[in-house]
Amino acid sequence: MSFKKQFIAVLWLGGVVAVLDILAAFSHAYIVRGTSPVIVLQYIASGALGGIAFDGGLPTAFCGLLFHFLFATFWTAIYFSAYPHFSLLRGSRLRSGFGYGVFAWLMMNLIVVPMSRIPSRPFVLQNVVIGLLILIAMVGLPIAFIVPQCYRK
Repeated sequence: MSFKKQFIAVLWLGGVVAVLDILAAFSHAYIVRGTSPVIVLQYIASGALGGIAFDGGLPTAFCGLLFHFLFATFWTAIYFSAYPHFSLLRGSRLRSGFGYGVFAWLMMNLIVVPMSRIPSRPFVLQNVVIGLLILIAMVGLPIAFIVPQCYRK
C-alpha cells in the first residue's frame, strides 16, 4: 500500500473514530451532568489552554474539537502502522479492538492528561468504566475492524 493511500486511510478512519468518540462523550456528559457539547470541547481545549478555555466561547470549543481529532488520528496512525508488524493485532478483531481501546485509555489517562493543564480529578470507578467502554466501543473496535480491510485492498 502506498504512503498516500495509507495517509488517506488514517485520516479517514481517524475522522470516523473521532466522530464516534466525541458523540459518545457528548451523550455521556449530557445524560450524566447536563453538560453541553461546547463545554465538553472546551474541557478538551483546557488540556492545552488551561482554565481560560472555558471563557473562550466557540473558538476554544473549536480548538478542543481540533485537538480531539488530532488525538483520534494519532491513535489510529499508531494502530495502522503497527498492524502489519504485530501478529497479535492480526488475530481476533474483538480481542485486538478491546485491547487497543484499553491501551488508548491507559495512555490518555496515565500519560497525556496528567501532562496537560487539566486539573487532576478524584478516582471514580464508574467514570473509569464508562471511559474505558467508550474508548473500546468507539475507538478500539472500529479501528480493529476497519484497518484489516484497508490492508486487503
